[in-house]
This record gives sequence, structure tokens and C-alpha cells, in this order.
Amino acid sequence: MAQENTTLKKALTPLHLWGIGVGLVISGEYFGWNYGWSVAGTVGLLIATIIITVLYFTFIFSFTELTTSIPKAGGPFSYAMKAFGPIGAFIAGYATLIEFLFATPAIALALGNYVHFLHPQLPVMTVAVVSYFLFTGINLLGIKEAACFSLIMTILAILELLIFMGITLPHFESKNFMTDAMSFGWKGVFAALPFAIWLYVCLEGIAMVAEEVKGGKRTIARGYSSAMITLAVLAIGVMFAVGGTAPWHQLDHLDYPLPESIGIVLGRNNQWTKIFAGIGLFGLIASFHGIIIGYSRQIFALARDGYLPKIFGKVSSKRQVPYWALLLGGLIGLFSLKYLKTDQLVIMATVGAVVMYIVSMLGLFKLRKVAPEMERPYKAPFYPIFPAIALILSIIALVAMMVSYGKICVIFFIGLGILLLIFYLTGKYKNIHPMD
Repeated sequence: MAQENTTLKKALTPLHLWGIGVGLVISGEYFGWNYGWSVAGTVGLLIATIIITVLYFTFIFSFTELTTSIPKAGGPFSYAMKAFGPIGAFIAGYATLIEFLFATPAIALALGNYVHFLHPQLPVMTVAVVSYFLFTGINLLGIKEAACFSLIMTILAILELLIFMGITLPHFESKNFMTDAMSFGWKGVFAALPFAIWLYVCLEGIAMVAEEVKGGKRTIARGYSSAMITLAVLAIGVMFAVGGTAPWHQLDHLDYPLPESIGIVLGRNNQWTKIFAGIGLFGLIASFHGIIIGYSRQIFALARDGYLPKIFGKVSSKRQVPYWALLLGGLIGLFSLKYLKTDQLVIMATVGAVVMYIVSMLGLFKLRKVAPEMERPYKAPFYPIFPAIALILSIIALVAMMVSYGKICVIFFIGLGILLLIFYLTGKYKNIHPMD
């Protein structure tokens, strides 16, 4: 690491991007979303999921315009810089960091619970902490190595979900799925929105590795679209497969609903149940590993452009990875494990996500107006309808979370307000000179 620079290695293909994109999100199919049953019931969460699926389809196909036009490691931060300047970039960068940094410990806790399900003698927290050390280390090996590992884990995770649906769907019972299906009414649907978002959250992390893509900007668009379609099919399939095995009251509070569902169908002590729970770790590992890639590149970009100390923008000369950014993100994640529960981490991450979505869609409209000459290798389809739908649904989701989970939202916005005030009063925003 003697000679350091701020240039990332270009090594990613469309298949790598698909693997990173699906891998970032696929743990959402394994846990987290089922907490939505406790506030909405099965049908209530299903309606929320349909709404959020529309949000993500319109958002991703609009967001791809920004990613291909401004292929920077900072992703939303870089787009907001172009559209709104340093203050807007600060808000987008903060929201994105919250999304990624709090999603990771949630997955670490789920990893701990899955391993504890298999081996009760292993404490959940110990497994979560070891996971941080192990996968941060893998990311330090280099982006191509990290992406290949993510691709392998993602393929195994998809195969497992298909096997899971093949085992459980033949045992689907409508009476299970329809038990207290919407007893919380429409209020429950809105309360369930963050758990529906969890099925797709962090997909935009593909943007974080945009500088490391080879083969042109069309590669990014192909990676986004294929990942989105894959995840939508898996999300709906898994929801029906789990919901049909037992009334949701038995499954809404668990970090391991899929192994529990298999246990209900085959028997908890059945050898196949244990095998399934074991390979179920692949989906969690894929997301955990992929999100580490995402938050390290966001920290790197913020430091490179002067928002964080420059040391976090350094890249090792041999592996060309932002090693200080990786270490900082891991430290924050370990701290979060101690003080927050899984559902709280999920909500905090999704609040960050929708704030970033709002800023990004506003930025898309702004850039279309003030920079019509900007090169756009990919344009949002059905403009302005798609970005408008994404923007409106994101605002609705944010309002719903503020009503249902006010305390967590207050913490998010107080943190943003304090840091933004410091950023403004110190005059640091005047010295920001983003890289071209």
C-alpha cells in the first residue's frame, strides 16, 4: 500500500453487475419483509409490495439514466452534485450512507440467527461480528475477486429460493394465507411499506461500482434491468410460498422465516430442513458482501470530493480498493449491532433509501431542464411519467414511515440537520471541488 491513488480498477461485466445487483438485495427475500405481516397481515403486505414494486420499476429505469450519464462511484451523491451542488450532494450522500450502513448490520443479525438455528450453541452476536471481519477481508482482495464471489453466492441463493418455492408451494393453503389477511386495514398497508421496500432496498448500489465497469455504459443499463426483473419475480413467489405454510402469526417475528416454513412442511428435525437452512446462508452472504462493496464506494466518493477526511478516499496501489472506507464502514456496522434491533435497522435503512430516491428523481428532472445537452446513453422510458411515479410513491412512502415510525425518522432527520448545519456553518461547502 506504499503508493496510493484515487483511481478504481475497471473489471466488471454485465454478468458481474447482475450478480452484484441481485446479490445486494436477495437477502430481502430471506428475512425482514415478514415483519410487515405484524402491522399489515398477508394481503396488506402484498398490496404494499405491489405498490413498492411499481415504485422500483419506475425508479430503476429512471435512475439508470443518471447512472449511465454520470458513472461515478458516488452514485446518488454524484448526481445530486451535478443537479443541486454541494448541499444537495450532502443530503443524497448522507441518505445513501444511512441506507447501506444500517442495512448491513440487519443482514449480519440475520446471518447470526440462521447459524444459531443450525447450531444453537453459537451465539447470534458472535456470528454477526465474525461476519463483518470475514467479508470486509474478502473485499480487501480487490473488486474483481469480490464481484466473482458475489456472483457465485447470488447464483446459489437464487437456486435455493427456487428449490424452496418448489418444496413449499405444493403445500400452499389459502386458509393460512388469508388468516387475518388485512385486519389492520389501509393503515397497515402504509405501515408495511418499509418492509416491502426491504425486498428491493440497495439495488441502486450498482451505481456505486459504475467507475469499475468495462465495456461501456450500456452494461450498466443491462445490469439494472435484469436484476430488477429477477428480484420482482422472486419477491412475490417467496411471499406466497411462506404465507401459505402457516398463519402469519407464527412467522412475522423471525429472522429465519424460510427455514421455519420448510420445518413446518417437512418437520423441524428433518435433515432436509437443516440442509436448506445451511445453504440459506448463501442469500444472506451475497447481500452482506455486496452492500459492503456499496458503502465502501460511497464513503470513498464522499472523501474524494471533500465531504469526509481524505484518508477515506485513498485506494491501495496493488488491489485498487478503498481500504480505509471499508474499515470505517465495518466499524460503524459493529457499533450498530450493539444498539439496534433488526426491525429498527430495516426501517432506518429504508428511510435513507426513500430520501435518496426523492433527491435522485428531483435531480433527474432538474438536469433534463438545465443540462439538455448532457450525454445520455440511456434515457428514462416514458419520461416524465416514470420518474414522476417514482417520485410520488417515494414521497408517499416517506410520509407513511414518518407517521408509523416517527421516532426512527426523527433520529434520521436530526442527524441530517446537525451534520448539514456543521457543513454549512464551517463554510466547507465552499471548498468542495468534485472530480470530473
